[in-house]
Amino acid sequence: IALRRWFHMHPEPSMKEYETAAKIEEELTRIGVAHRRIRETGVFASISGEKGSGKVLVLRADMDALSMEDLLDKSYRSVNFGYAHACGHDAHTAVLLHAVKLLQERRHEFAGEIRFFFQPGEEIGQGARTFIGEGCLDGAHMCSSLDVGTISLTPGPINASCDYFRIVVQGKGAHVSTPQKGVDALYIASQIVINLQSIVSRSLSPLDTAVVGIGTLHAGTQYNIVAKEALLEGTTRSFSSRTRAYINQRVCEIAHQTASLYGGSAQVEFRDFAAPLINDNQVVEELTPVAQAVVGKDRVIHNQEKMMQADDFADYLAHVPGCYAFIGSRNSQSCH
Repeated sequence: IALRRWFHMHPEPSMKEYETAAKIEEELTRIGVAHRRIRETGVFASISGEKGSGKVLVLRADMDALSMEDLLDKSYRSVNFGYAHACGHDAHTAVLLHAVKLLQERRHEFAGEIRFFFQPGEEIGQGARTFIGEGCLDGAHMCSSLDVGTISLTPGPINASCDYFRIVVQGKGAHVSTPQKGVDALYIASQIVINLQSIVSRSLSPLDTAVVGIGTLHAGTQYNIVAKEALLEGTTRSFSSRTRAYINQRVCEIAHQTASLYGGSAQVEFRDFAAPLINDNQVVEELTPVAQAVVGKDRVIHNQEKMMQADDFADYLAHVPGCYAFIGSRNSQSCH
């Protein structure tokens, strides 16, 4: 609890988790576990069992915060203005540190090696790639929609892919009283926003779940000037690689064709944040009795509803089979 609250007080942006990494290293040193940095802010630790060689298991926690104000009215509210742990990464980091402590104390009971990834940059889909190729994987996430004392181990797709896109529309400036002399980038951008919604509603099967969302639209410099340039930022989400590729192709086509239709041009940039997160059936079967031993057979969930949120843990599962568990954290009777 104390560690979780410390991390909650000191949130840091993606790939700049310097204070967080230093605190993790301090705790690992205190526990007596060897560790090293992965690039600037990732931390890798490892414990070898004293019963000889064996399998390699990886446990991972993400540790970056969101760019938003912390509205928590507690003594451990964020002291870093504009950043907050609103996605549970403070709990993930504290839980993984406690797991290190428990496993270090019980290393005489197991064989093989357990590796610990304290991963930066999950919110921007960059951190997992700094740890890819390190070994077999296992992961968990706090879930406020599930009650405390429950664990979700759901096979198949559970989290969507996430791609960020940026569309820059180029037009031609003019006074609003003579719009025929210009090319209105704001109008073009507005049409692109509308036309992109046709991808899900008209280009995909109703059974194929996906999202195309626009989060920002910036255009123009003055109320009485036809906008010369407009900028849109958004995201696409889906549960299969095929659908993902098709949606992203359509975003590019619609942006270019819409801009051309009204005499402008568009540049589209995509950034790959996370693949679809698909739990391996066999790993789910292997983990189920372990989870049942902890919370009971009737408290392990195998049919959790898919979520459009993404997590770059999917990048690990693209290399080796694994399972992303959800640990219930909904408890209205306890403090935050």
